[in-house]
Amino acid sequence: MRNGDQEPSWIGRGLGRSYGDSALNPQGGTVLFERLDRLIDFDPQTGMVTCEAGVTFEALIGIFLQRGWFLSVTPGTKYITVGGAITSDIHGKNHHVDGTFSQFVESFDLLTGTGEVLTCSRSENTDAFWATVGGMGLTGLILRGRFRLLPVESAYLHVDFQRARNLDEAFALFQEGDQAYRYSVAWVDCLASGASLGRSVLMRGNHAAVAELPPRWRQSPSTVPLRRQHSVPFNFPDFALNPLCVKLFNALYYARNRDQQKIVDLDAFFYPLDALRHWNRMYGKRGFIQYQALFPPKSSRSGMIALLEAISRSRMASFLAVLKVTGAAGDGLLSFPKPGHTLALDLPNTGSRLRALIQRLDQIVLDHDGRLYLAKDATMSRETFSRMYERLDEFQRVKARLDPANRFVSAQARRLGIVGGG
Repeated sequence: MRNGDQEPSWIGRGLGRSYGDSALNPQGGTVLFERLDRLIDFDPQTGMVTCEAGVTFEALIGIFLQRGWFLSVTPGTKYITVGGAITSDIHGKNHHVDGTFSQFVESFDLLTGTGEVLTCSRSENTDAFWATVGGMGLTGLILRGRFRLLPVESAYLHVDFQRARNLDEAFALFQEGDQAYRYSVAWVDCLASGASLGRSVLMRGNHAAVAELPPRWRQSPSTVPLRRQHSVPFNFPDFALNPLCVKLFNALYYARNRDQQKIVDLDAFFYPLDALRHWNRMYGKRGFIQYQALFPPKSSRSGMIALLEAISRSRMASFLAVLKVTGAAGDGLLSFPKPGHTLALDLPNTGSRLRALIQRLDQIVLDHDGRLYLAKDATMSRETFSRMYERLDEFQRVKARLDPANRFVSAQARRLGIVGGG
């Protein structure tokens, strides 16, 4: 592991659900957190949990949902760890109301590059706290965390489905009604163009009370219905996700999701892709990247239109595109969200065509004062990154104090110039 006289470098890895190279370290080692999975304490009065960093969201749901508690913030998969949630400062469908995961984190213990274990909170080692939140594991290894859960009556949500004919209509619906919903998200047809550019299906909801459930569910209101888990058995051929097939899928999805109200269980609303194992194989052996951009309010409309037009013209097939409203900016030095709108989409790896498209998309995001999400990033240049994250210098100063020998480094950190040696 040693490189000459240099100490080896390390990066922590939870369940590996980041889409890029943030948990890879080809020039050093990787610390796996699978065995750091103990629950330490729970306060049933406040919902405060203390646990080791390798505890998964799946485990937390399995333990606490029956007791009337759910995650205060969750992304689109439950297969992540508490440590990963903190270091990515994850956000979810409720960001416009509740902010990022760090809003519910009281403290964590951090093993720094000097070998010291610091307890970090808003009142103790504050600079280390806000550098670690969203810091992608570069300040050290989180050993345990303390955070608050959300009280819920059931494992279900009351969800309103509403179609928008184009991006302007989707924005208007978000603005008119979002404060009535804790959770808000829209599926977007990225291949639609012209008057239908950005046509969407909005899905907005709140946790359902037991009294709102159908009688058959009231006997076990905190139990998520069991589903057979399916699996994609092999890599699809490259031609399977051609623009014609994806355009047909998008048209059918838009048509079948008419305006309606439904009671939906937590898995179906928050984690639809978790029900399909190896879903990435649909993109073939070359895989895909996920691209997530955020635009501030002043440029959200123009930025999104430019982004969607570029994607539509490229005919890069993407049937998974998600639009969300974002609320207040987090305090993490490298946290992603700030007020505006964010669009996340999968793009199949087509080699040089994809690289050319990404360059165009990055320039659009820069031109509209936007930024890209580090937990999804696999392609950003260091110049682009430094222009998007204005608190980078502040982060680097804190990291230099906590980790003067750069013991905690990832391939992403080298590529983006967060540390030297890229």
